[in-house]
Amino acid sequence: MAEDESFLNAKALVVDNGTGISKNGFAGEDQPRSVFPTLIGYPKYESIMTDVEHYTREYYIGEEAMQLKGVLKLMFPVEHGIIEDWTAMEKIWHYTFYTDLRIDPSEHPVLLTEAPLNPRPNREKMAEIMFETFNTPA
Repeated sequence: MAEDESFLNAKALVVDNGTGISKNGFAGEDQPRSVFPTLIGYPKYESIMTDVEHYTREYYIGEEAMQLKGVLKLMFPVEHGIIEDWTAMEKIWHYTFYTDLRIDPSEHPVLLTEAPLNPRPNREKMAEIMFETFNTPA
């Protein structure tokens, strides 16, 4: 089998980024491996965040962002099932793949859920990010 076709035997990753909750896992499994709030938090006050060694990151995602909501500006990149903030969504996908699931997305086909009335340009943008940023095979 050619090296570029190795993904044919890999489990497909299912990514469901809802307005409030993201659910992620592999096709055929009974339940998602990962469930967390679809939100990202940016420090409100940089001077406060840099005083504590643990809180020196540019942004926080999911449960961690919820726990730090007092010092973060929380943003929900998905509204009514439609992605509105692509930069934030890309960061959430990066977190999903590399931190939460600890997988290499270039080794798995990815299935993305979408709202029924998701505009075609959004669908194309989702595919573009998956292929060009995360190098997903399908």
